[in-house]
Amino acid sequence: MSAFKDVLASSKHIIAVAGAGLSAASGIPTFRGAGGMWRKYDAFSIATPTAFRDNPSRVWQFYHYRRETARTAQPNDAHRALAEFSFQHIRDRVAPESTFTLITQNVDGLSRKALHSAAQNYDLPVPSDQPDPILLEMHGRLFEVICTANACGHREPNFNSPICPALAGTEELVKAGAEEPNIPLANLPRCTKCGALARPGVVWFEEVPYFMEEINTLVEQADLCLVVGTSSTVQPAASIASDVQDNGGMVAVFNIERTERDDEADFLFLGPCEKTLPAALGMSASERLSI
Repeated sequence: MSAFKDVLASSKHIIAVAGAGLSAASGIPTFRGAGGMWRKYDAFSIATPTAFRDNPSRVWQFYHYRRETARTAQPNDAHRALAEFSFQHIRDRVAPESTFTLITQNVDGLSRKALHSAAQNYDLPVPSDQPDPILLEMHGRLFEVICTANACGHREPNFNSPICPALAGTEELVKAGAEEPNIPLANLPRCTKCGALARPGVVWFEEVPYFMEEINTLVEQADLCLVVGTSSTVQPAASIASDVQDNGGMVAVFNIERTERDDEADFLFLGPCEKTLPAALGMSASERLSI
């Protein structure tokens, strides 16, 4: 930990790439770890464009379940540590004159919620996404919907619960692994602008993540990459850390359990990231009081 803090203090361009493990302590199920969602559900039957085309009822029920799970979830100490680290004057205490961007694969919105809460707590404006982004949600947002009509393509936030009447209660069936009802197409979420079928505002397998140009630029510049709560399995996020190392930077991994790429890391902190990450970034509860 001491050696890591020395590296942190001398780093000038820091990025973090976060996965589902970041939100585990907030009650959001992970995907590939013990008890992960992809051990229970077939990813390619519910998280691809083909799956949505073939069975939008099933896909929407799965994402309705995820929306209802995320709706009441609150950021944990790992979210809060990254959010506070995003503010320059706070970050300067441990990494003077550095830049920072969180690249998250999560779609639950908890990192953005933590950022807004931190701004409110310290009576600060939320950092602007321009010119230097501080949060890139590369896999989209669970609480957005996108029109499937090519001529429309309307995108908008949607926090309705349920998102449409026909989905009410189906979250319990998904949670139990029960056979789902077949909801007619006309009763699934519709675009508020043109009335066409809407889809969840997330990036599925076989689709290109958002912000790849910005991410590639950040990776080229980064001299320190924090890998938080991810098995580093899904591309292109999986290669971010190794690309930083190839460019001469260092990598610190914060995971609950070992993963295949641990041996490549310069620092490895095993344990709940809501405990290890705040300690590493100088954003633990006792240190937070002094901010």
